[in-house]
Amino acid sequence: MPGRPLGVTLRPATGADVDDFLAIVTSVGVREWWGDVSDETKLRGDLLDDEGTVFAIEVDGATAGWLQSWEENEPAYRYAGLDIMLGVPYQGRGIGPEALRQEIRRLIDERGHHRFTIDPALSNERAISAYEAVGFRRVGVLRRYWRDANGEWQDGLLMDLLADELTS
Repeated sequence: MPGRPLGVTLRPATGADVDDFLAIVTSVGVREWWGDVSDETKLRGDLLDDEGTVFAIEVDGATAGWLQSWEENEPAYRYAGLDIMLGVPYQGRGIGPEALRQEIRRLIDERGHHRFTIDPALSNERAISAYEAVGFRRVGVLRRYWRDANGEWQDGLLMDLLADELTS
């Protein structure tokens, strides 16, 4: 990938973003990785989950995706977790890794975190490659970790990153 993508920004998500998020998460190329997306009311609530920090990913002012982080603040286990989705037109352009870098830097600088986790579907090779580009490492397989849209259990991949492993 030549250089870093320009114009990638994170901003706090609001209720006004939910329709854009719904369009992304229900589109082919994204919904395969999100399980059952048929209950719109539940999905709306999940996309603005108040248990974490939710951002709209913007590229040159357009909503390109969604990013959420959450924190484990128990001193003996302190870390932050992340989740992300990008609309298909924005995939494969370095936008996801750049958005993750921005949030990880914020979590390091403002919240003092030293370790981060992310847990893609084991079969989502594109996502895994993007996370490895940020510096995430494979920790292990989470067997029968999440249910797909057909109700079948699928494996996940636990990945983690230490603050000093973040790529620029």
